[in-house]
Amino acid sequence: MNRVAHGESWRRAVRVRSASEPGVRSRAFRAAFPLTLPIAAGFLFLGCSYGLLMHAKGFAFLYPVCMAYFIFAGSMEFVTVNLLLGAFNPVAAFMLALMVNARHLFYGLSMLGRYRDMGWKKPYLIFAMCDESFAINSSARIPDDVDRGWFMLFVNLLNRWYWIFGTALGWLVGGLLPVSTKGIEFVLTALFLVIFLDQWMGVPGGLRSHLPAVIGVLASASCLAAFGADGFMIPSMVAMLVLFVVLRPWMDDLKSDGGTDGDVRGVAMKDGVASDADRHDRHDMEVTA
Repeated sequence: MNRVAHGESWRRAVRVRSASEPGVRSRAFRAAFPLTLPIAAGFLFLGCSYGLLMHAKGFAFLYPVCMAYFIFAGSMEFVTVNLLLGAFNPVAAFMLALMVNARHLFYGLSMLGRYRDMGWKKPYLIFAMCDESFAINSSARIPDDVDRGWFMLFVNLLNRWYWIFGTALGWLVGGLLPVSTKGIEFVLTALFLVIFLDQWMGVPGGLRSHLPAVIGVLASASCLAAFGADGFMIPSMVAMLVLFVVLRPWMDDLKSDGGTDGDVRGVAMKDGVASDADRHDRHDMEVTA
């Protein structure tokens, strides 16, 4: 226990000392910025699409900008457009938001260890975490001379402002377009269709490997037939959640039989690729031993 406490104290002292060194923020920014550039391309385009949609629906400039600033959940922001135009139903809006963003519960649990001892940065890291920021912060190889807290903060900060700027730009451009923006709301359907097809084509194997996607399609189609177009969303989300929980052991067996994870991990280790998070975990194990 003494060795564990000493190791933890030493790591805290290193973080405090490194955070006070000159240039720590600039080094963290220079390390984080290049990794967010691919995210910028996607967020600026999708943000513009969202801004155009809000303009086409007749919302003032502050609506999309404030929603992008405070909500910062891309898919939910698209869905919120119809919620604002429909009948007032806070319970349905809450359930829909919970179902759409439930994946963040698992992201947050996996990042608790990495957010430890982040001080004042921790609340913002939790609030501004999105899929793309999680992917970078959980797998990036952070240089030894770069502070982890500032690195993750800049990743979240940059990605968030890419989305806000794209949203504002899209609304402004929507007012200058000489053509009609009628039908732009189809961008949401197209967005989810592209994501679905990309995930389907990115998973090798036959129908067994695509079982989660098949469950999602069948559950949505069944609830659409049963509840209609205006009330199928929440029942389909609940049905998918229940089916995934019930069938998870069987799907895990299929995953282990396919060996996809093992193959990916083997290729990564063969190429000498190891994330900073992996090195951090191994260091904790050595200190504990």
